[in-house]
Amino acid sequence: MYRRDMILGLAATGLAACSGPPAGRIGPDGLPLPTLYRISPGQEAEIQFRMLDSVNALRTARGLAPVELNAQLNAAAATHSRDMSIQNRPWLFGSDGSSPLDRARRVGFPGRLLGENISESYEGELPTLAAWMEQPDTRAVILDPNARQMGFAWFQEPAGKLWWTLNMGSDPAVSRPIPSAAF
Repeated sequence: MYRRDMILGLAATGLAACSGPPAGRIGPDGLPLPTLYRISPGQEAEIQFRMLDSVNALRTARGLAPVELNAQLNAAAATHSRDMSIQNRPWLFGSDGSSPLDRARRVGFPGRLLGENISESYEGELPTLAAWMEQPDTRAVILDPNARQMGFAWFQEPAGKLWWTLNMGSDPAVSRPIPSAAF
């Protein structure tokens, strides 16, 4: 009897060692914890074009014209993403008091800025887009019928937190920019 228990115990230990670590960590609610989305150097274009394709698929499904990436709006989005990280809060105003319109003007965007979406998360760009599409105000920015230009960028902190910014602008050839306020 002792020998049989010993053999079964060794067999169970051997099988347990082969099973490997659990598939994911489980939170206190019993649900899997989210995994960290890490962006590695060199993925910038891949992520921007994946977001562009996804936004255009949503726009096309609603009969809207597609948008294209705009380097100036990308620069404004990148600046604001980094600034939100420095401020440690997701909001539309820069640490210098700048608005989305101010940032678009600073980078020389010749069209009209139609809106800006922001997010603070540990999720990738597509879950962030899905979250924006669930809210009426951020969905309206993405689906603005006048949009022809898009800027999209992020800043990832060393611990993994992501600060996302998406800008939508009009076609510079069709609309005039908003004039600068003269003081």
